[in-house]
Amino acid sequence: MDPIMRAAADLLATELSAPVDLGGSRRSTVLRCRTAEGDSVIVKSFSGEPEALRCFASEAAGLSLGLAGPRLLGVDSTVPLVVMADLGDAPSLADVLLGRDPRAAAEGLLTWARGLGRLAAGSVRRRADLARLWARYGGGMRAPEDEPWMQESAAALLAQLAEAGIAAPSGLAGELEEIRTVVGKEYPAFTPGDTCADNNLLTPEGLRLIDFEAACFQSVFLTAAYCRMPFATCWCVFRIPAGPAEEVEDAFRAEVVTAYPALAGDAVWQAGMRRAIAVWTVFMTVHLLPRTAQDGPMHRTRRPVPTRRQVLRYRWETAAAIEEYPAFAETMRLLLREIAGRWRDTPPLPVYPAFAGGETG
Repeated sequence: MDPIMRAAADLLATELSAPVDLGGSRRSTVLRCRTAEGDSVIVKSFSGEPEALRCFASEAAGLSLGLAGPRLLGVDSTVPLVVMADLGDAPSLADVLLGRDPRAAAEGLLTWARGLGRLAAGSVRRRADLARLWARYGGGMRAPEDEPWMQESAAALLAQLAEAGIAAPSGLAGELEEIRTVVGKEYPAFTPGDTCADNNLLTPEGLRLIDFEAACFQSVFLTAAYCRMPFATCWCVFRIPAGPAEEVEDAFRAEVVTAYPALAGDAVWQAGMRRAIAVWTVFMTVHLLPRTAQDGPMHRTRRPVPTRRQVLRYRWETAAAIEEYPAFAETMRLLLREIAGRWRDTPPLPVYPAFAGGETG
């Protein structure tokens, strides 16, 4: 911690003390520190590995936009690290969803959806600004929105099907390419990149976002899909009862329509949502399927939490209804029959614990 503390203190021109390790990841170290003036700040330092450097550049560029998240206090590209204001110990959306208060969970979801929608709508003219910030911090690396992750996911899915002895339905590759092409260019807006439930703090001032390691511009549908799936790439995945689920999606949509009026059309909205769900389902299949030979929890320490098999089967069941892409829908049914059909001891995915008193199963 000492080198990180010294670098951050030099950046802020103040003494830092009383560091508390907030966990971080294999890419980063995150510390809560006290300044000489008595304020609390968050220091996030990144390793020198290529993936960590990409995350640093995204974090620095995304926070520098000032659209969401904690106030950025300083950036040091040589360490590299960022220093930001401390948002305190406000509960996350994950905390209320995994709690026992259905009203708090419903209100938290609506606060989250409205906040994300406002962020997207307010960002549409800032794409060039983010590109300039990325050029400052990225050191010549390819920006996140230029990464071919959707193409890579599609290719990996086809390889996984072959490895499992499942013949890919005719036309699947073409459908995946069409979905990728449309999603890649429609209705772009800013996102921190990882809007999972534990990265959304419900503060007295409203929603505040943390973790900008994949900040970029992408289709608003890729963010909106988190409302319906829910939380497309997250560990904190249970079902939302139908009523609150519709309200959450409507809340997000009402905000982004102010920037993209075409999204008021149901045909446009529903088609975009289905394509986004297909994209995220392929992505999560590629990442989770190899880890389902032995089932296990989606998070190492948090409880309650679903298992990998529960989440993946739920994703496939949802995506199997995307009938305008028949080869894709058939692929989902094949995965349900040929792979999930062997998971007979895996119970269905339940509702979030906060809503469990009003719905079972």
